Amino acid sequence: MLKTLSISNYVLIDKIELSLNDGFTVITGETGAGKSIMLGALSLILGNRSDVSVLLDKSKKCIVEAEFLVAGYGLEKIFDDNDVDYDDNTFIRREVLPTGKSRAFINDTPVNLSFLKNVTSKFIDIHSQHQNLLLGDKNFQLMVVDTVFGDSNQIAEYSKLYKEHSEIDKQIEILVEENNKQKADYDYIQFQHEQLSEANLDGDELPALENELQQMTHAEEIKMSLSGVHELLSGEHHPVLSSLKEAKVVLEKVVSYFPDASEMAQRIDESFIDLTDLADDVMHKAENVEYDPKVIAIKQERLDLLYSLLHKHRVSSGEELIELKEEYEKRLEKVESFDEELKSLKKKKEKIDKKLVKIADLLTRSRRSVFEIITQTILKQLLELGMEHARFEIQHKLLEQLSLNGQDEIVFMFSANKNGEMAPLDKVASGGEMSRVMLSIKALLSTSKGLPTIIFDEIDAGVSGEVADKMGRIMGEIAETIQVVAITHLPQIAVKGKHHLRVFKTEDEHQTSSNIVELNSDERIIEIAKMLSGADLSDAALNNARALLEN
Repeated sequence: MLKTLSISNYVLIDKIELSLNDGFTVITGETGAGKSIMLGALSLILGNRSDVSVLLDKSKKCIVEAEFLVAGYGLEKIFDDNDVDYDDNTFIRREVLPTGKSRAFINDTPVNLSFLKNVTSKFIDIHSQHQNLLLGDKNFQLMVVDTVFGDSNQIAEYSKLYKEHSEIDKQIEILVEENNKQKADYDYIQFQHEQLSEANLDGDELPALENELQQMTHAEEIKMSLSGVHELLSGEHHPVLSSLKEAKVVLEKVVSYFPDASEMAQRIDESFIDLTDLADDVMHKAENVEYDPKVIAIKQERLDLLYSLLHKHRVSSGEELIELKEEYEKRLEKVESFDEELKSLKKKKEKIDKKLVKIADLLTRSRRSVFEIITQTILKQLLELGMEHARFEIQHKLLEQLSLNGQDEIVFMFSANKNGEMAPLDKVASGGEMSRVMLSIKALLSTSKGLPTIIFDEIDAGVSGEVADKMGRIMGEIAETIQVVAITHLPQIAVKGKHHLRVFKTEDEHQTSSNIVELNSDERIIEIAKMLSGADLSDAALNNARALLEN
């Protein structure tokens, strides 16, 4: 149930702190006093969108906070699944910033509006006048039936399977579309793949090939350079190796009286060994360098092929050509495996569809099983509300194809008159009749759905007198099991409340503000008398108000 509501800086509300009780609470006040403004603030808690226009002071943020007692409604799992701390006394806060952005918190944990809506839909139901239009909505009518038969697991299982069914349909559609496109390009892709395959690509080949050609086309120059180096190291004219030998011999002569010469001689010896190896290596490489026009032509032809493939496919390396070849290969395999993949998907779909049809059939039987209960309950309520000749029934037909909600199409049929022709409810019911039918449905849902709180926002529109009295009595009966709050202009309903709140406006030279107070016994008498006779209170009006409250 809703325990407290705090509103600050919202439209005409500077700051309001409100405590609510269990049972039946009525809210009254003059038109324009701010009753709808309070509901607008509460709608922020329920996840509705807002903007900077709701701020009374545009330089400050608006804060709406509500405390709900939610023990015993099995909400722990939904909190746990979304990493939000659960508490039997759950606090929800919504802030609208001067920038127009808003933030939402549940037990001080930031949450998004989608989760906020999902959670609060299990706390509270606000019924406003425009909701009467839902009576003509087939989805709403189906929801009424599903709520009464009450097997949420059955509905959840169907929804899960239908989602899988839709996803496979989408996969098949995408597969067929891709296959048609790939088939149109199949010959082209196959040609490109064959050309790249025949090229026997190697990711490292291109730079190595370019280097080889460079060496082969400059073979004579390389050979001359290597021969020159060999000559310098070990040739006939001033060879380095011979000089090193002589240097070693010279140093060894003075070792006996200059010990450092030993180490120098050793270093020269090591250098001699290294340079001897280098001279041999240079000579070997010089002998192996050859200028062969035939080999050069072959390698140039290979390089030209690689360059042409790079240019054709607009890539810059052999690795990219290999990746492209593998991509073509996958696309070819996709086309070649289409029949098998399609067969597999259709088989999976067929298996799901069998389950889906089975559960849809169970849903249909479950729904049909409560038609009579719904019909008789609503007719009984309408009789109490003064519609003794009203007729109500649920028209049902099976759809040709399964839908998101099953295979059932449900229409609420209605006639207010004894011999009137039955027609869809929203086509024939007046505003007052719609209000009474909706109240009957809400009374039915309040026991089936298990909501902690229901708020009626002028559901009494279009009724008065004895009918209003009976509507108030029904609201009081609903309030025996859940918290009910009714915003009303009718004294017949207002007197039925266990608690009575009055909304009023105050004005000073700076601004107009909305406020709300809980009325004591004497204040209630005055408020009811004003609702009966207007601002001019008479003894008769006061006595009438007392009589209504006593009864």
